Amino acid sequence: MTQPATASQSRVSEKEARQVAEAAREQDWRKPSFAKELFLGRFRLDLVHPHPTPADEDARRGEAFLAKLRDFCEQHIDNALIEREARIPDETIAGLKDLGALGMKIGTEYGGLGLTQVYYNKALALVGSANPAVGALLSAHQSIGVPQPLKLFGTKEQKDAFLPRCARTDISAFLLTEPDVGSDPARMATVAVPEGDDYLLDGVKLWTTNGVVADLLVVMARVPRSEGHKGGITAFVVEADSPGITVENRNAFMGLRGLENGVTRFHRVHVPAANRIGPEGSGLKIALTTLNTGRLSLPALCVGAGKWCLRIGREWGAVREQWGRPVARHEAVGAKLSFIAATTFALEAVLDLSSQMADEDRNDIRIEAALAKLYASEMASLMADELLQIRGGRGYETAASLAARGERAVPTEQMVRDLRINRIFEGSTEIMHLLIAREAVDAHLKVAGDLIDPDKSLSDKARAGAKAGGFYARWLPKLVAGKGHVPLAYAEFHPKGHADLSGHLRFVERTARKLARSTFYGMSRWQGRMETKQGFLGRVVDIGAELFAMSAACVRAELLRRTEGHGREAYRLADAFCRQSRIRVDELFGRLWTNTDDLDRGVVKGILDGSYTWLEEGIVDTSGEGPWIADATPGPSEKENVRRPLR
Repeated sequence: MTQPATASQSRVSEKEARQVAEAAREQDWRKPSFAKELFLGRFRLDLVHPHPTPADEDARRGEAFLAKLRDFCEQHIDNALIEREARIPDETIAGLKDLGALGMKIGTEYGGLGLTQVYYNKALALVGSANPAVGALLSAHQSIGVPQPLKLFGTKEQKDAFLPRCARTDISAFLLTEPDVGSDPARMATVAVPEGDDYLLDGVKLWTTNGVVADLLVVMARVPRSEGHKGGITAFVVEADSPGITVENRNAFMGLRGLENGVTRFHRVHVPAANRIGPEGSGLKIALTTLNTGRLSLPALCVGAGKWCLRIGREWGAVREQWGRPVARHEAVGAKLSFIAATTFALEAVLDLSSQMADEDRNDIRIEAALAKLYASEMASLMADELLQIRGGRGYETAASLAARGERAVPTEQMVRDLRINRIFEGSTEIMHLLIAREAVDAHLKVAGDLIDPDKSLSDKARAGAKAGGFYARWLPKLVAGKGHVPLAYAEFHPKGHADLSGHLRFVERTARKLARSTFYGMSRWQGRMETKQGFLGRVVDIGAELFAMSAACVRAELLRRTEGHGREAYRLADAFCRQSRIRVDELFGRLWTNTDDLDRGVVKGILDGSYTWLEEGIVDTSGEGPWIADATPGPSEKENVRRPLR
């Protein structure tokens, strides 16, 4: 029998790691993408305007559920209790099950609620505002747990067997990360060895959100290549109470104290071949495809956080007085409130637009969802930090301490701690920059990739050169001028009595072309070394994120003007956001070519070489003993099983 790989055996070269990641990508673009076009310098406003809206029946069912969920959140989710005891009460989870919250995204034919992506995300924003750990539990269960990959890739038999359970009773978890494997799955050490009609699963998974209380697991494991088996990273549905599974630790974090996140060990766990999702070797592709819409759950939680920050900032800013006036009337504080309000409006615009596009399934939203996750996680953290500053010492003080001395128990510091993980969850900011950048330059690599590939022959490069010449001869001239230079373009975004948003859309159109030219210049300058210019690529992506957010904000403002009673206010918020965003965009463009990237690389080399250890003198290191990375050698568990099944 093939022996399980150890962590040391799973080491792979940089080239092999890139090949695994590239093979997992969706290679083709079968549908249009607003964000993809934006990075190519083409402002396709027609893809997002008029703003798509939910069908009447979807909206009716969604609003009815939100009303029930709001009542439940107000009466049965005790944020202070969860924070104090670091655990979501069993009765709270039972109540969510009875409400049908486990099955929000599962079809009614399987006992779920069948909500659209729009209303699922509204529900997550609502629950997350009551307690972010509860929002994370529901999100991990439905966005990346068993329901979503089965919905996309499962067989009829698998859907019939597992989706009814997930809709009402069973909590699921997604297990990919390992102690020494994060965003580099080519080094995955967990293996699933074929044995008759089963697979034998061995390995250790880390940071298994919901893993401590889960009934069903989606596990990513490497199947060794053998006769009759293609092998490769493969996805399995695994019963969490199977013999050989041990939850060895319930992890604790700076935030999300109620999160049921653990370390799970598998030792010779029998998994039926019928529980394999898709063919062998398709696990990473399944995971990435699942995340195309699954990533929208984090922006939803961030939108809820932004709304809460705005409410607390507004109420506190009006009550707290300094020097004869409310603190919000002082410009230094007022600017922070304006930033929170405008950014919350933009984040909700990005979320709703992306979610509605996901529901309509007319566009490929892989870049939009990734941009939404990246942008929302960064901006929400900034908003929470600004609220903490507005609250001053009370922002730094815990809610329990505030209550103990007779003041309103406002958990500002908890919000800061809880939001911080979103810049790491489901792809860190740094990884998201690289992922989005890869998709943004996909068109260039398809026509000119062989030119910069050192492994290609001269004949391959010659063919690529001819192909690239034709593409760029058609593409580059279109980046010179466009509607952004036409004074009255997008005039419908300047209705009488409203702020003028047309100028912002002209800015987006001009800037998209400028961004495409800058990307092309970077590729021409660095060629094969472009992938190492992570600072440059990160700024390119951040500019694209700002342009996407500006577009969404303007389109949403126009939707609200036409359909609701907040048109003037929405236009004012969109105007404020776009003006703030344009300043950030100008700064990012300046840093594309004027930065300290080369200097920083030299300093880092010195740091790793030990040249600056003298700078570390004069401190006491309070870190404990132990290895930097825990041993994950496959084998039987030597620890108590801390799994806590809920019934």
